Amino acid sequence: MAENTARSITSQLWAMANELRGTMDASEFRNYILGFMFYRYLSEHQENYLKDSKIVVPAEGQSFNDAYRADATGEDLPEYLKDIATHLGYAIEPDFTWDSIVEKVNTREIRPSDFQEMFTRFNKNAEINPNASQDFRDIFADVNIGNSRLGNSTAAKSKTLSKVVELVDQFNYQDESGRDILGDVYEYLIAEFAGNSGKKAGEFYTPHQVSKVLAKLVTYQASPEGRFSVYDPTMGSGSLLLTVQDELVNGDQKGRVLFEGQELNTTTYNLARMNLMMHGVDYSNMELRNGDTLEDDWPSREDANGIMQPVTFDAVVANPPYSQRWDSNDNKLKDPRFKDYGKLAPASKADYAFVLHGLYHLKPEGRMAIILPHGVLFRGAAEGVIRKNLIENNYLDAVIGLPAGIFYSTGIPTVVLVFDKNRSDKDVLFIDASNDFEKGKNQNVLRDADIDKIMTTYANRVDVDKYAHLASLDEIKGNDFNLNIPRYVDTFEEEPPVDAEKLLKEMQSLNAEEAKLTKQINEEMDQLVGTDPESQAYLDILKQVLK
Repeated sequence: MAENTARSITSQLWAMANELRGTMDASEFRNYILGFMFYRYLSEHQENYLKDSKIVVPAEGQSFNDAYRADATGEDLPEYLKDIATHLGYAIEPDFTWDSIVEKVNTREIRPSDFQEMFTRFNKNAEINPNASQDFRDIFADVNIGNSRLGNSTAAKSKTLSKVVELVDQFNYQDESGRDILGDVYEYLIAEFAGNSGKKAGEFYTPHQVSKVLAKLVTYQASPEGRFSVYDPTMGSGSLLLTVQDELVNGDQKGRVLFEGQELNTTTYNLARMNLMMHGVDYSNMELRNGDTLEDDWPSREDANGIMQPVTFDAVVANPPYSQRWDSNDNKLKDPRFKDYGKLAPASKADYAFVLHGLYHLKPEGRMAIILPHGVLFRGAAEGVIRKNLIENNYLDAVIGLPAGIFYSTGIPTVVLVFDKNRSDKDVLFIDASNDFEKGKNQNVLRDADIDKIMTTYANRVDVDKYAHLASLDEIKGNDFNLNIPRYVDTFEEEPPVDAEKLLKEMQSLNAEEAKLTKQINEEMDQLVGTDPESQAYLDILKQVLK
C-alpha cells in the first residue's frame, strides 16, 4: 500500500509540475522540485529533533515554529544552531524553516531574494560542523533563483517559486500506516525526470529493475549481521547504492550499510546527496565525492603512519558511461589500479579502466557487479590483454547478457560482469537473459520473474538449455579468452522437420480445389456472355489471364 501511495503522490506531483514548468526543460525544472522537496525534508527532520530532545517546547496554543522563533533569537541563536548542527550536520534558522517560508508564500510577502537568502544561510550554517560540511556544502547550488526562465520580472519569479513551494507543501508524505514515504516519492520523481530527459538520463539514473539485478548479485550470500560497505564509482543520483541496501538482509537497520560514491557531474552529485539523506541515510554513514574517478583515485584514507591507503569495500556496483574517452597516458601504467594488467584501456574506450578501478577497491572477499557494452567481451588489442589477465587471475565469476532497450540513454544490449576475488572454482558462468523482458512503448522492462530466473541460475551454477552454460577455464582458453556469449550459450532454435509427404498431399489438394473453382468460374462466365462474338472474345482473353 505504501508503494501505491507514493506512486499516487508522484503522479499528482508530476502532472502539476509539468503544467507549472511551462517551457522550461524537464531536466532543468527537476532541480527546483527536488531541491525544495529536500529543503522541506531537512526542515521537518530538524523540527523532529528539536521536539524529541525537548529543546523547544511550545506553550499552550503556540505553534512549534513560533516557539522556535521565540526561543532561538538574539544571543541564544548561535548556541541553538551549534547544537542542531552537531547532531544533524546542518542547521536551519527560525526565519528560514519550511513553515516560515510557507507562511511568507501564503501572505505573498516573499521575494526571490528571500529564497536566495534561505540557501545562503543554509550554506553558512553547514560549516558549523566540520565533520558534516562536505555532505551539505552547496547542496542547493543548482536551484538557480536568478534563472530568467522562472519569469521576466521579480514578481514573476516570486510567483513561480511560490507555486513550487505550494506544490511541494500540499502533500502529506506518509502512507496509511504513518511511514514516511518522502524518499520513495523523491525516487519515483527522479525516474520520471529520467524518462523525460532522453540520453541525458543515463548520466544520473539506472532503471530500478536493472539496479535490482546488480544489488542482488553483490549481496548474494552476504552476512546478515555486521557493517556492510558498498561503493559506486559512477554513482549518478545514488539509486543503485540505495537498492543495495534494499536487497541486503537487515539492510534497513540503522548504521548497517556504509555508503561511498563518486560522481563527476556536480548537479548529479547533489541529487545523490539529497537522495540518500531523504532515504534516512545519516551523513555519518555516507561519504560521497564530486570528482573524476579515473583521473583521481578515491576513496583513500591516511593510515597510522600518514600514508594514503585505498579504501576497500564488501561490494562495488557500477553503471559507468559506456566506451567513454579517458586520458590513458603512460603515467597511468604506474597507477596501482592499472599497473598489474599488462596494458591500459584504450583512450577511446575506458570500460576496462572502470573495471580495474572497481576491483582495486574491492575487499578480497567482496563481490563486484558492473554494467558494460558487449564489446568488452571480445574486443582485442589492449582490452584482450586485460581480459586475459582478469580471467587467469580467477576474478571473473559470471557474464550475464541483458536485453536491449532497457536503459534510457541507449538501446544497445548490455552485459553484467560479476567479479569475485575469493573464488575457489575456475569456471565462469554465462547467462543469456537477453530474451526475457516485457516490451514497453519507449523502453523494455525486466520483470521480477526475469530477475528471479537470473538469480536462481546464478545460485545453481549449472547449464540451462538455451539460457546458461558453466564454462571451464580450458574452454575459455580454447576460445582465445573471447567471452562473447553465443560462443557458450547456444540459443539457436531449430525449425521443426518438414513432413514432405503431408506437404505434397496439401499441395495436391489445393491444386484440385483451384482447378474446381476455375472450372466453376468459366462455366458461370459462359452463361453470362452467351453467344455474342465480341463478348466471347473478351471472355477468352480473361480466361487466359486467369490461367
